[in-house]
Amino acid sequence: MTDETTTPNKTEANVPDNSTTPDTEVEAPIGETLDMAFLALQAERDQLFETLARSQAEFDNIRKRQQREAEQEAKYRAMPIIRDILPGLDNMRRSLEAANKGGKLDDLTKGVEMTLKQFEELLARFNAVPIPGAGTPFDPNLHQAISQAPSAEHPPMTVLMEVEKGYVMHDRVVRPSKVIVSIAPQS
Repeated sequence: MTDETTTPNKTEANVPDNSTTPDTEVEAPIGETLDMAFLALQAERDQLFETLARSQAEFDNIRKRQQREAEQEAKYRAMPIIRDILPGLDNMRRSLEAANKGGKLDDLTKGVEMTLKQFEELLARFNAVPIPGAGTPFDPNLHQAISQAPSAEHPPMTVLMEVEKGYVMHDRVVRPSKVIVSIAPQS
């Protein structure tokens, strides 16, 4: 006789067989959790894309505004200098009007000298100072030789005459002086 109580059949056992019957109680919450996580990630992605788009738009607006401001600055950069030059030009016109009305040569000369002084003061205010001229050694960084002349009084490569005054601003040459330079006299 066989004892049925001692050897239970596999189908009668209280332990479920996972290989044949799916456990729906465990899978449903995991599926819902995954769906919720996926939806949350999509919402976060969409929010990040929106933030990125706004940031890019703001960056473009800032760049465009800075470009407009730079263009305006460049366009009107010389205005303060022009305002400072205008009084000198007015004085030159007054001098010419006085000369045309039959003014004295001394008055005209005095007016031109005053205007020249006004321009020199204006240049000094902007830190533009004249390059030393006649009697100084020739410096190719400061002078542009346009001619040479023999001179027994000066050593060779000395500035004899300044044809056009040059200026430096701080440590940069605004315009080199155009000069005539001495050479040794021929015997």
